[in-house]
Amino acid sequence: MGSSLSPLKVNYEVHVKNREKLLKSIRQHLSQSSLPLHGFVLLQGGDEQTRYDTDHLELFRQESYFAYLFGVQEPGFYGAIDVGSGDSILFAPRLPDEYAVWMGKIKKLSHFKEHYMVTKAYFTDEIVTVLQQHYQGSGKPLLFLLHGLNTDSNNFAKPAEFQGIDKFDKDLTILHPILTECRVIKSELEIELIQYANDISSEAHIEVMRKAKVGMKEYQLESIFLHHTYMYGGCRHCSYTCICATGDNSAVLHYGHAAAPNDKTLEDGDMALLDMGAEYHFYASDITCSYPINGKFTSDQSLIYNAVLDAHDAVIASMKPGVSWVDMHILSHKVILESLKKGHIIVGNVDDTMVALLGSVFMPHGLGHLLGLDTHDPGGYPKGLERRKEPGLKALRTARGLLEGMVITVEPGCYFIEALLLPAMNNPETSKFFNKEVITRFIGFGGVRIESDVLVTAAGCYNMTKCPREIHEIEAVMAGEPWPVKKTSTKIENGLESKA
Repeated sequence: MGSSLSPLKVNYEVHVKNREKLLKSIRQHLSQSSLPLHGFVLLQGGDEQTRYDTDHLELFRQESYFAYLFGVQEPGFYGAIDVGSGDSILFAPRLPDEYAVWMGKIKKLSHFKEHYMVTKAYFTDEIVTVLQQHYQGSGKPLLFLLHGLNTDSNNFAKPAEFQGIDKFDKDLTILHPILTECRVIKSELEIELIQYANDISSEAHIEVMRKAKVGMKEYQLESIFLHHTYMYGGCRHCSYTCICATGDNSAVLHYGHAAAPNDKTLEDGDMALLDMGAEYHFYASDITCSYPINGKFTSDQSLIYNAVLDAHDAVIASMKPGVSWVDMHILSHKVILESLKKGHIIVGNVDDTMVALLGSVFMPHGLGHLLGLDTHDPGGYPKGLERRKEPGLKALRTARGLLEGMVITVEPGCYFIEALLLPAMNNPETSKFFNKEVITRFIGFGGVRIESDVLVTAAGCYNMTKCPREIHEIEAVMAGEPWPVKKTSTKIENGLESKA
């Protein structure tokens, strides 16, 4: 099978709009704080990295905040925005002549100015002179530098460094929260990129679904996905390491890493949990499909799958601006526990199981996360918003209320993880809820996760992911039936959702 898609032409206006959005926000903040409207936002782009002490260069991917504002694919750049005039300035590395021999033609500064749609372009060794000449205030020029905590990784953004920075005043507090909040609400052009990443990734998931067979290796499923998104979609990067988990591996939440490298043989009767998403022009997709490798759901597989699907659909049906993401997480737990009770896996009153936090035994991760230039996009916990302490809720990557223009993943799951199940079954507070005779059937089952990327709209939300979800749809596709993937785009215009 080929593809119904062709790579999306990137409109670099997306980054112009992002810069305008930041400029408006930072000027508003300075005005409200009675601070002068001058200085420069200055970001340092990413640098190429070698593999340990060798000269092997790893494939470069731009730092995400820099990508958001400038869209620059090459390493070694700096970018500035003049808060007073609004001018955008790129600083490119001055490359040696021998670069042309080994790496290709050396591009002129005019190329970067035109291609990346900035006001001016200079070399990085001119930063001090250029910024001092452009500065409109008195005293030392002021630099707004990026420094702040990523609440997913607990790492800090690295502020720009360059020779001569001591000739400038520096602010390390204003930029990060404002720029992060800009990234939370997606523009129409950003949504087009995320939608395209979803379209090609959905198509690739369907291709994997068609080709998965007993006797293959997990990494072959990963390979099919990577090939399809690159060959037909132009996606050189993945949003994250592919999780191709089958059998009991599907209960390992972040399977696929170097110590568990997608290398199990697919066996008859195994469930597969495939969490894979392509990245296009820096923008991510994050999609999970779960299904039996042999193409036919058993009654037990149907029970767990439909429990998760019902939770997935209930959340999407409830999403709209103003809704609490914590409430959506709690809703997903309740729907799953109700299904497990109907299937006689657990017993007792569902409300009592909720009080006992039994949902976190079967779904220890959060319901979903913001998505954009990063799989776990920043902005989940702005200043003043505290992370919940309870099991399950403490794993939430955001506890915000939903806002129009957010893109967020909806990824409920149900897993039989012995490291969580056995302590809960031996705990006097929770052991009474388990039907031990039935649940022993599910030890070694693994798990199910269903994940879609969802745009919050004025009227509710829109599911950007286009994969078969109902059991009859999956079984039909795996048996060779066609699946109608249609190219879609969703726009936010005047606060109203429109689909084309």
